[in-house]
Amino acid sequence: MIGSVAKLATIIELFTDDEPSLSNKEIADKLNSPPSSTHHFLKAMCQERILIQGSDRRYRLGWKILEWSNKVMYFQDINAEAGPIISQLLARFKGTSHIGMFDDGKVRFVFKAMSPHVDVVPTLVGRTRFPAHATSIGKVLLAYNKSFMAPMLAGGMLKATPNTIVCIKTLEEELALVRERGYAISDGENETITYGIAAPIKSYNGQVVAALNLVGEKAYMEKEKRHITQEVVRAANLISREIGYMTINY
Repeated sequence: MIGSVAKLATIIELFTDDEPSLSNKEIADKLNSPPSSTHHFLKAMCQERILIQGSDRRYRLGWKILEWSNKVMYFQDINAEAGPIISQLLARFKGTSHIGMFDDGKVRFVFKAMSPHVDVVPTLVGRTRFPAHATSIGKVLLAYNKSFMAPMLAGGMLKATPNTIVCIKTLEEELALVRERGYAISDGENETITYGIAAPIKSYNGQVVAALNLVGEKAYMEKEKRHITQEVVRAANLISREIGYMTINY
């Protein structure tokens, strides 16, 4: 067992920026092991979605690695890091704020805070999961992590409300817009029937591992959209810095 874990870790470490994809022979040579036994191990890693194998028969890191990075972030004391920043956001605007992460095609909320005197949004930290294509947080995660699309599609693009996007082409167009403007919107697209605005949270290496949103009543959110968007993006950037992401200005 210990040997298998060590071998798995070693294989993951083989994939670098210079060599993002490797063949079975290349991996076997680096491990100094027979190609046949290496193939069986790589096949098992693919079944667990740790690796993916393309049509060129070369292996690449799978989306499961990104999901693990999300969980690493979750186990940090996110309440201590994000709480004060989100409190400032809720002191200025009416609504409910979440931090969400990708979980097997859906969004799982790992943080929730509400401003006073707003309608309760039926979401539970750690338990509530919404389809990624139907939430502002999910759109952010899909936009910046292409490997998340496959597990999302595997779960089906279910239509939760008349506004839910269920056309893959329409979704891809919206995700391109998310990348262009740096935030996502959900307009009554999931069962909460709320209007949400979300922005990406980045880990130390620039990977989008989570997203922050503010959701509220449609008329209010649209009226304050410009200011809310600016502050949600700003808050997400601040949280990113708190968990280690750094930008360099030249």
